[in-house]
Amino acid sequence: MADRKPSVDPARKGSAFDQPIDLDHVLINELGQFGLFQLRNILLVAIPIIMSAFMSEFVFSAAAIPHRCRIPECGEVEKSTNYDREWLANAIPESDSGFASCERFAPVTGINGTLDYCPPNIFQTNTIECDGFIYTRDNSVVFDFDLGCQEWLRALAGTLSSVGTLLVLPITGYVSDRFGRRMALVISVFNLALFGLIKAFSVNYVMYLAFQVIQTTLGAGTFSSAYIFATEFVGPKYRVITSATCSSMFAVGQVVLGGIAWLVQPWRYMIMTLHIPCFLIVSYYWLLSESVRWLLSKRKFDEARRVLEKAAHVNKREISQKSMNALMRPPAAVATAEPVEADPGVLRTIIKSPILLRRVCTTPIWWITTTFVYYGLSINSASLSDTIYLNYILTCAIEIPGFYTAVLILDRVGRKPTLSGGFFFSALCNIAFAFIPNDMTVLRLIIFLLGKFGISMVFTSLYLFTSELYPTQYRHSLLAFSSMIGRIGSITAPLTPALMEYWHGIPTVMFGAMGFLSGVLILTQPETLGTKMPNTLAEAEALGTPQSKIQSN
Repeated sequence: MADRKPSVDPARKGSAFDQPIDLDHVLINELGQFGLFQLRNILLVAIPIIMSAFMSEFVFSAAAIPHRCRIPECGEVEKSTNYDREWLANAIPESDSGFASCERFAPVTGINGTLDYCPPNIFQTNTIECDGFIYTRDNSVVFDFDLGCQEWLRALAGTLSSVGTLLVLPITGYVSDRFGRRMALVISVFNLALFGLIKAFSVNYVMYLAFQVIQTTLGAGTFSSAYIFATEFVGPKYRVITSATCSSMFAVGQVVLGGIAWLVQPWRYMIMTLHIPCFLIVSYYWLLSESVRWLLSKRKFDEARRVLEKAAHVNKREISQKSMNALMRPPAAVATAEPVEADPGVLRTIIKSPILLRRVCTTPIWWITTTFVYYGLSINSASLSDTIYLNYILTCAIEIPGFYTAVLILDRVGRKPTLSGGFFFSALCNIAFAFIPNDMTVLRLIIFLLGKFGISMVFTSLYLFTSELYPTQYRHSLLAFSSMIGRIGSITAPLTPALMEYWHGIPTVMFGAMGFLSGVLILTQPETLGTKMPNTLAEAEALGTPQSKIQSN
């Protein structure tokens, strides 16, 4: 025993310097950080991640449709009547984009025309509001529920969907922590499928909106549950790339959504085609192994042992009995003779620390901007041109290179250049887009896609940078606070298309202004590349100083 060094200095007993055998240690040294078992898990959960994107189908099912007033004096009695008529100029005033959508010339009492002949003398020169509408196509709730000239009401579908993603957070968190990650995933996908399918049979717009918010409130936990599955059993070295892969699978889901919406019409059949296959994910209750980290935290050691042995077998590795015993018998908390200072609480700590207070006021603005621009660009892509399906597919597909570009440069150029560069680049593209003439279709599309590329770089980097700015004790709560406040962006983003009736460039100029603001605010915070993750408030306040750097041997 004389040739062995003591593993722990008695003076350090129970301190942060102890290095007990934990799951990360076992993954790094024995099971493998990324083996066949982890790959199989990621491939399995990739399917529900793709399906989680299907809740954005409102982009198509509640898409805006060009419309005009119905002219009953000229024989138009059905909303599906031919949109273009030779006599329209006699009945409807012109606007910048063609004929007016919400007003018409008042009729002369007692004189009528026909569908083939409707002369100008049966109309007055003053205008009145429409009392019925004719639509260019019927593949939207706007046609089915006659929502012409009710743009704000139409846009409410996207807003309520985002409200549901906020309401789902405590529900999914409780189910995941109480009943396990596997149960949370299965329940979330089942709810997504069930309420999405019911929504396809909506008999009015109120029912459609109600099931829109119910579906996201009870089913939007699909992505987070699958994300946890993918990342919890991957070694530290591969967590960033795994995170980017999960985000990319969500983008793939959006591309699949755009393709199905393009191929399967009308909107009710599209919704059914999207959601019926989701019921197959119920089989994951038997196919997926429960999260080892959750099993260990709940002291379900027998089941955890079986999953670890299975992982070792699939990865063709061995887990030592010593490591297995260490995981099955975690050390008890060590009592110390020194008095422990009472936790002052997160709110009092923030108020007492000007540095932490500035960060808490700054990081939510980044999150609001990111969700506002990210979702806003996806939703507004439908109005780029008549090829709404192709525009949406391209806008979502460009996210994938954005995610992986961030992964490649985060550890090379740093967090601040990546994030501020992404914000500034996206903002510049968005503002430039507003002033490009409509007839330059290809250039408009390229600039629009580059704007989405920039904000996608930010999206996948923001979790990391925000978490590195806060001390361990408050990291989870302050990260959750920033993310929760950030939902303001995703809730308001679906309303931005309604602003285009005042000026077509308002949405993208707003995206650009928010991007520039957040890009500047990123520069007010310290760089965290190469620094130690702060454990204490003092370490968090010292970020950016030489003392915070990781000392290389």
